[in-house]
Amino acid sequence: MTEVHKKYRLTSMEEPTDEMLQALMEDVAMAARESSAKAKAEKQRRFSEVVRIIKARRSQRKKILND
Repeated sequence: MTEVHKKYRLTSMEEPTDEMLQALMEDVAMAARESSAKAKAEKQRRFSEVVRIIKARRSQRKKILND
């Protein structure tokens, strides 16, 4: 949270300055980028886990068929 957030709330009765709006929009954009990056990383982690499970099950299946 930046100083702008501490000084201004959207529920305030006063209009924000252009600088305040710009700072708020930059903060929102940064938060959105961070959220998107976290979601992408989690998606990749889950995908990798599924690949690992599939490989393990295929390996077990081959072992059972070869015995």
